[in-house]
Amino acid sequence: MIRMNRAGRALGLGLALACTGSLALGAESEFSLSTGIEYSSGSYGGTDDIEELYVPVIGALYFDRFALSVTVPYLSVRTPSSTSETDPVGSTTQSGLGDVVIGATVFDVFSDYERRIALDITGKIKIGSADPDKRLGTGEEDYLLLASFYKFFEHFTLMGSGGYKVRGDPPGVDLNNTLLGSVGGSFPVSEVARVGIFYDYREASLQGADPASEVTVFLTRRMSNTLYLQFYAFGGFTNSSPDWGGGLYVSIN
Repeated sequence: MIRMNRAGRALGLGLALACTGSLALGAESEFSLSTGIEYSSGSYGGTDDIEELYVPVIGALYFDRFALSVTVPYLSVRTPSSTSETDPVGSTTQSGLGDVVIGATVFDVFSDYERRIALDITGKIKIGSADPDKRLGTGEEDYLLLASFYKFFEHFTLMGSGGYKVRGDPPGVDLNNTLLGSVGGSFPVSEVARVGIFYDYREASLQGADPASEVTVFLTRRMSNTLYLQFYAFGGFTNSSPDWGGGLYVSIN
């Protein structure tokens, strides 16, 4: 099973997108469609790199204080494999549908406009749609509950989150439920662009494994009233995180 911290990274990027104003809604509903591509590479404690390509399609329906989302990803994983005495290390690539994720968020569960702070609550269900025989996922459902905090300053937005994930156990494997969190900030560099950085952490799901620990830097740019682009790069610090990676997201409202 590939170890990755994409959940925490996606959470932080979601917080960053929220601070561009793309989620500012009126009383009527609004639909958003996003897609992107992410590449990562890491040895995960081994001697050879594992490479991953992740391509999600995300549909979200926003109301005044509530949102529903569905993420349908394509996943491709290249892993080292022993082949023969003359070619001891080759590679194997498996690809297909990743884990579909359904999410719901309640905005402004707590807010104080004088102090410029707000708190959102999100719940997510990861459907075990990725093929476990291809080692693209566990084949089991996971459940995530998290709180996202915002503090708005004049030229800086502080972002943080904390959550708890309940993991389904595949046959013969006992996975731990995990705490995860993210903290960071962003600031405008022009009227249409923001840059930022955040750190995310997730407890290990396997006994004796390292926790996941990563830093991500990003640039978000509003191309028009309905089109947003986000570029990001990240690096990991433990054997449960990729060594490095990056990606691009496009969002249309």
